[in-house]
Amino acid sequence: MLTIKVLGSGCANCKRLEKLTKKVINDLGVEAEVVKVTDPTKYADYGVMATPGLVVDDETVSSGRIPSIAEITTFVTSALATQ
Repeated sequence: MLTIKVLGSGCANCKRLEKLTKKVINDLGVEAEVVKVTDPTKYADYGVMATPGLVVDDETVSSGRIPSIAEITTFVTSALATQ
């Protein structure tokens, strides 16, 4: 099962990224856990200096912007291919 982390304080962009990520997971029919990381001291652990950040299976795939649905789909399918 994939673990996907959305890093951010809970701002509108962070909530939007979480919503888009859950949509992609549902659309793909993938079993994944989406975890919200709101502690700013944890962001640096993933190399994220600007939020929102997206981490798929402990690999930072995006930070400082909201990736498109197509990009999120690619991140998730790529992670599944390496499992």
